[in-house]
Amino acid sequence: WSYDLVSTWTHEGRVVRLLTLIDEHSRECLAILTARRIGAQEVIEQLAEVMVSRGIPEHIRSDNGPEFTAKVLRGWLQRIGAKTLYIEPGSPWENGYCESFNGTLRDELLNGEIFYSLKEARIAMDSTEGTVAPSLT
Repeated sequence: WSYDLVSTWTHEGRVVRLLTLIDEHSRECLAILTARRIGAQEVIEQLAEVMVSRGIPEHIRSDNGPEFTAKVLRGWLQRIGAKTLYIEPGSPWENGYCESFNGTLRDELLNGEIFYSLKEARIAMDSTEGTVAPSLT
């Protein structure tokens, strides 16, 4: 698996954060968490929810953002037996499947939508779960 964060904004300029979780083998989007703020605890909760139905992955690849390098998240992943693979700083191509999905998400959905609320953004993101990168359509 791999995961990353994407930011977009509502029409009044409030941030909307998206945690995208991708299966590197199938390229399927396993989940998109949509919230104003996403920290390590929210990442753990989303991963746990997906792991209930998909099992525990061998590894999870990410960049070095504070949400992904937090001690609480690293400790939790270690306890459940999932390895963390951190890409080199400034090397997004090392997380290629997730970056490709996020680029397509931005090109095909985010850049063409004006969200008036967090709820509206959540509804739009729910429609992309289960899709396969690189195309959402």
